[in-house]
Amino acid sequence: MTRFNEIYDRACERKGGESNLRLLLAEPRKASTLSALCDDLWLEEFTRKIFQSGFYWSVVNAKWDGFREVFWDFSVDKLLYMSPEMYEQRAQDERIIRNYKKVQSIAINCHMIYELQQAHGSFSKLVANWPSDDIINLWLLLKKQGNRLGGNTGPFALRALGKDTFLLTKDVEAYLRANNIIDGGLQSLKSLKAAQQHFNELQHHSGFSMTALSQLIAFSVGDNAIQST
Repeated sequence: MTRFNEIYDRACERKGGESNLRLLLAEPRKASTLSALCDDLWLEEFTRKIFQSGFYWSVVNAKWDGFREVFWDFSVDKLLYMSPEMYEQRAQDERIIRNYKKVQSIAINCHMIYELQQAHGSFSKLVANWPSDDIINLWLLLKKQGNRLGGNTGPFALRALGKDTFLLTKDVEAYLRANNIIDGGLQSLKSLKAAQQHFNELQHHSGFSMTALSQLIAFSVGDNAIQST
């Protein structure tokens, strides 16, 4: 596929050659590995990404041990029984970043994970079995049934734990617009479907994962080239 070859060659050029580029590409987890993850990890990663939105990630990460202490290591089973009053109280705890609205998302996303556990055996199994060629509908499920998981927040959390997904970063968006694949709002259903179709075509012709394709596109555009000395 000419378009993929152009993307790949451009990424190789910008990253100092094919061997350097290959070292930068992440590998998604196998479905069997994903399905075995504890569901508590999903609640933790959703919460981490929600708090990282609008904050320096280093600040959030520095506070993360405190978050684990305050929210019982993000145990879904335990947090189901935490009352709204307890959440409000813990939102003022100095061990965490004190943002009540974001703290409220923990309760909502905890219940979302629990409800999906009942329908699918575990939340991890749902994610593991979701086809990557329809990943946008997993994004939409998280946005609809969860809290503050729209935009890139849900997809970033999926990627962090190894689900094969592309990301609509600024560089990827710029590529999609420059190639007239999308022309409206980035998060509109029309744009999401067009992006999914394009990534499906790239994967069909290249054999690369959605994760790698997303990275390759990002590496091929924007201000991220390795500077020669």
